[in-house]
Amino acid sequence: MDIRRADLPLLISLDVLLEELNVTRAARRLNVSQPALSAQLGRLRELFKDPLLVPSEAGRGMTPTPRALELQPALHQALLDLQSAVVSRVEFNPQEAQRHFTIALNDNIFTTIGLAVARDVLGLGGPGIRLSFVAPVEENLTYRMERGEIDLYVGLSTKIPDALKSRRLLTDGFCFAQRKAHPRGEKAPTLEDYCQLSHVMVSQGGGFHSAVDDALARHGKARRVAITVPNYNQVALVLADTDCVATLPSKLLQRYASGLDLLPLPFAMQPFDLAMGWHARAQHDPAHQWLRERFVRAATHRV
Repeated sequence: MDIRRADLPLLISLDVLLEELNVTRAARRLNVSQPALSAQLGRLRELFKDPLLVPSEAGRGMTPTPRALELQPALHQALLDLQSAVVSRVEFNPQEAQRHFTIALNDNIFTTIGLAVARDVLGLGGPGIRLSFVAPVEENLTYRMERGEIDLYVGLSTKIPDALKSRRLLTDGFCFAQRKAHPRGEKAPTLEDYCQLSHVMVSQGGGFHSAVDDALARHGKARRVAITVPNYNQVALVLADTDCVATLPSKLLQRYASGLDLLPLPFAMQPFDLAMGWHARAQHDPAHQWLRERFVRAATHRV
């Protein structure tokens, strides 16, 4: 084909079509009508002298031709390189910039670091800076960052894909928590005491097993989990109104230290690293660098 006959919007449409393998979904992503995208696909077929996408034998979506499969990786990377090449390198001014950042993290990390970042950004940024804190979904994280759906992921360092850039923020551990004036008293629990108490834990799916139970099993012990909640900060509410106890990250529990007794565990738990991850295309973006620096500052001040 003659590349001079292929305008950039057509190639962008082809890239999205090859990702979605569905004209309706691709049209929605590109913010065009389905007939308009079908017409673009017709022009692409003419340019490449290949059907590129044919109806799936399963009756749903489209199937790429061998030519399309051969073309997709190089086309996708070329568009990413072009996007990187045209990104403005002017100095970032948060007071004047218009920027929306989407940050994926759970409520533990929001409480530990994210809230301080939000306060920092509100103090330094102008009305054009907006933050969206969303629940983390590690599945397809690199792909979602590549598409610009997520700007920054903050979580366990072990969950950041190797394909992403990353930086460690802080190391945290676990401790035991109970409400003030708990009937069991203020002493640190023995292993036997710990196992006999009613525990509350965080579980998105309602399960009653976590890394804490794995650590206990290595000692030949088990605890009784009486309640599970989907969010970390809900644990503090349960602790305040019941005689349940909890084992949670130390830096999170420090947020609620005024109403809780924080005590050492009667068994060892491995500490863990929190880190932030981002796509390579954002590595030199001044606005993204500014956002990452906010997280580094917040984590440093927490340590």
